Amino acid sequence: MEGLVRDMLRILVLHGPNLNLLGHREESIYGTATLNMINASMIKLGGELGTELIIRQSNLEGELVNWIQEARRGYHGIIINPAAYTHTSIAIRDALAAVDVPTIEVHLTNIYRREEFRKHSYVSGVALAQITGFGATGYLLALRGLCEQISADGSKQFSGGGTSASGAKSDAC
Repeated sequence: MEGLVRDMLRILVLHGPNLNLLGHREESIYGTATLNMINASMIKLGGELGTELIIRQSNLEGELVNWIQEARRGYHGIIINPAAYTHTSIAIRDALAAVDVPTIEVHLTNIYRREEFRKHSYVSGVALAQITGFGATGYLLALRGLCEQISADGSKQFSGGGTSASGAKSDAC
Protein backbone atom coordinates (compact mmCIF):
# COMPACT_ATOMS: atom_id res chain seq x y z
CA MET A 1 0.00 0.00 0.00
CA GLU A 2 2.84 2.39 0.78
CA GLY A 3 4.14 2.19 -2.81
CA LEU A 4 0.73 3.25 -4.10
CA VAL A 5 0.66 6.26 -1.80
CA ARG A 6 4.18 7.29 -2.78
CA ASP A 7 3.12 7.44 -6.47
CA MET A 8 0.11 9.61 -5.61
CA LEU A 9 0.08 13.37 -5.40
CA ARG A 10 -0.89 14.58 -1.93
CA ILE A 11 -2.73 17.89 -1.77
CA LEU A 12 -3.71 19.74 1.40
CA VAL A 13 -7.02 21.61 1.09
CA LEU A 14 -7.64 24.29 3.71
CA HIS A 15 -10.89 26.14 4.28
CA GLY A 16 -10.79 29.27 6.43
CA PRO A 17 -13.26 30.88 8.83
CA ASN A 18 -17.02 30.67 8.37
CA LEU A 19 -16.79 28.35 5.38
CA ASN A 20 -18.31 25.65 7.58
CA LEU A 21 -21.52 27.72 7.31
CA LEU A 22 -21.71 27.53 3.51
CA GLY A 23 -25.16 26.69 2.23
CA HIS A 24 -26.68 28.48 5.20
CA ARG A 25 -24.99 31.89 5.18
CA GLU A 26 -25.65 34.68 2.73
CA GLU A 27 -26.79 32.35 -0.03
CA SER A 28 -27.21 35.30 -2.41
CA ILE A 29 -23.43 35.88 -2.16
CA TYR A 30 -21.96 32.41 -1.52
CA GLY A 31 -24.54 30.13 -3.13
CA THR A 32 -26.26 27.06 -1.75
CA ALA A 33 -23.44 24.51 -1.93
CA THR A 34 -22.39 23.31 1.51
CA LEU A 35 -18.78 22.69 2.50
CA ASN A 36 -19.55 18.95 2.57
CA MET A 37 -20.78 19.16 -1.03
CA ILE A 38 -17.65 21.03 -2.11
CA ASN A 39 -15.41 18.53 -0.32
CA ALA A 40 -17.26 15.56 -1.86
CA SER A 41 -16.83 16.95 -5.38
CA MET A 42 -13.13 17.54 -4.73
CA ILE A 43 -12.65 14.01 -3.38
CA LYS A 44 -14.40 12.60 -6.46
CA LEU A 45 -12.17 14.58 -8.82
CA GLY A 46 -9.11 13.76 -6.72
CA GLY A 47 -9.87 10.07 -7.17
CA GLU A 48 -10.14 10.53 -10.94
CA LEU A 49 -6.79 12.36 -10.97
CA GLY A 50 -5.03 9.87 -8.70
CA THR A 51 -4.59 12.54 -6.07
CA GLU A 52 -4.97 12.10 -2.33
CA LEU A 53 -6.68 15.05 -0.65
CA ILE A 54 -6.41 15.94 3.02
CA ILE A 55 -9.20 18.45 3.69
CA ARG A 56 -9.43 20.63 6.79
CA GLN A 57 -11.46 23.64 7.92
CA SER A 58 -10.80 25.98 10.82
CA ASN A 59 -12.03 29.30 12.12
CA LEU A 60 -8.68 29.73 13.91
CA GLU A 61 -5.78 31.49 12.21
CA GLY A 62 -3.11 29.70 14.26
CA GLU A 63 -4.53 26.29 13.41
CA LEU A 64 -4.39 27.11 9.69
CA VAL A 65 -0.78 28.28 10.11
CA ASN A 66 0.12 25.01 11.88
CA TRP A 67 -1.41 22.93 9.07
CA ILE A 68 0.43 24.99 6.44
CA GLN A 69 3.71 24.40 8.25
CA GLU A 70 3.02 20.65 8.36
CA ALA A 71 2.56 20.71 4.56
CA ARG A 72 6.29 21.01 3.94
CA ARG A 73 6.56 17.33 4.91
CA GLY A 74 4.66 15.02 2.63
CA TYR A 75 2.48 17.31 0.51
CA HIS A 76 2.96 18.28 -3.10
CA GLY A 77 0.61 21.27 -3.04
CA ILE A 78 -1.91 23.34 -1.11
CA ILE A 79 -5.32 24.65 -2.10
CA ILE A 80 -6.48 27.31 0.34
CA ASN A 81 -9.52 29.49 0.74
CA PRO A 82 -8.32 31.71 3.58
CA ALA A 83 -11.74 33.45 3.61
CA ALA A 84 -11.57 36.65 5.69
CA TYR A 85 -7.94 35.91 6.60
CA THR A 86 -7.12 36.68 2.96
CA HIS A 87 -7.36 40.36 3.80
CA THR A 88 -5.86 40.34 7.29
CA SER A 89 -3.38 37.53 7.87
CA ILE A 90 0.28 38.18 7.31
CA ALA A 91 0.87 35.03 9.41
CA ILE A 92 -0.85 32.81 6.83
CA ARG A 93 1.01 34.56 4.00
CA ASP A 94 4.35 34.09 5.78
CA ALA A 95 3.62 30.41 6.51
CA LEU A 96 2.84 29.77 2.83
CA ALA A 97 6.04 31.53 1.79
CA ALA A 98 8.09 29.58 4.34
CA VAL A 99 6.93 26.11 3.28
CA ASP A 100 7.55 26.77 -0.42
CA VAL A 101 4.82 24.33 -1.52
CA PRO A 102 2.89 25.25 -4.70
CA THR A 103 -0.33 26.92 -3.54
CA ILE A 104 -3.56 27.91 -5.24
CA GLU A 105 -5.74 30.52 -3.54
CA VAL A 106 -9.49 30.03 -4.06
CA HIS A 107 -12.45 32.32 -3.40
CA LEU A 108 -16.08 31.50 -4.12
CA THR A 109 -16.83 35.11 -5.05
CA ASN A 110 -14.85 37.59 -7.11
CA ILE A 111 -13.21 39.49 -4.26
CA TYR A 112 -12.34 42.33 -6.67
CA ARG A 113 -16.03 43.06 -7.29
CA ARG A 114 -16.90 43.29 -3.60
CA GLU A 115 -16.24 45.72 -0.78
CA GLU A 116 -13.02 47.71 -1.00
CA PHE A 117 -11.41 45.95 2.00
CA ARG A 118 -11.83 42.56 0.25
CA LYS A 119 -9.82 43.63 -2.80
CA HIS A 120 -6.46 43.07 -1.13
CA SER A 121 -5.05 39.58 -0.67
CA TYR A 122 -1.96 38.94 1.42
CA VAL A 123 -1.93 35.38 0.06
CA SER A 124 -1.89 36.17 -3.67
CA GLY A 125 1.73 37.36 -3.59
CA VAL A 126 2.97 33.91 -2.54
CA ALA A 127 0.40 31.78 -4.39
CA LEU A 128 1.05 30.12 -7.73
CA ALA A 129 -2.40 31.29 -8.83
CA GLN A 130 -5.67 32.71 -7.56
CA ILE A 131 -9.12 31.55 -8.66
CA THR A 132 -12.03 33.83 -7.80
CA GLY A 133 -15.67 34.14 -8.70
CA PHE A 134 -16.49 30.64 -9.98
CA GLY A 135 -18.28 29.50 -6.82
CA ALA A 136 -17.72 25.88 -5.80
CA THR A 137 -16.35 25.10 -9.27
CA GLY A 138 -13.30 27.20 -8.39
CA TYR A 139 -12.06 24.45 -6.10
CA LEU A 140 -12.21 21.91 -8.94
CA LEU A 141 -10.40 24.31 -11.27
CA ALA A 142 -7.74 24.76 -8.58
CA LEU A 143 -7.31 21.01 -8.15
CA ARG A 144 -6.98 20.37 -11.88
CA GLY A 145 -4.61 23.29 -12.35
CA LEU A 146 -2.42 22.43 -9.36
CA CYS A 147 -2.22 18.78 -10.36
CA GLU A 148 -1.20 19.69 -13.91
CA GLN A 149 1.34 22.26 -12.70
CA ILE A 150 2.98 19.86 -10.26
CA SER A 151 3.19 17.15 -12.93
CA ALA A 152 4.60 19.61 -15.48
CA ASP A 153 7.23 20.78 -13.00
CA GLY A 154 8.25 17.18 -12.34
CA SER A 155 7.73 17.76 -8.63
CA LYS A 156 5.86 14.53 -8.07
CA GLN A 157 8.74 13.34 -5.86
CA PHE A 158 7.32 12.41 -2.46
CA SER A 159 8.89 14.44 0.33
CA GLY A 160 8.15 12.27 3.37
CA GLY A 161 5.52 12.61 6.06
CA GLY A 162 2.68 10.28 6.94
CA THR A 163 0.95 7.84 4.66
CA SER A 164 -2.68 7.13 4.00
CA ALA A 165 -4.55 4.63 1.91
CA SER A 166 -7.34 7.01 0.84
CA GLY A 167 -7.67 8.25 -2.73
CA ALA A 168 -7.54 6.39 -6.01
CA LYS A 169 -4.69 5.82 -8.44
CA SER A 170 -4.97 7.04 -12.00
CA ASP A 171 -2.54 8.10 -14.70
CA ALA A 172 -4.58 11.24 -15.37
CA CYS A 173 -2.13 13.37 -13.43
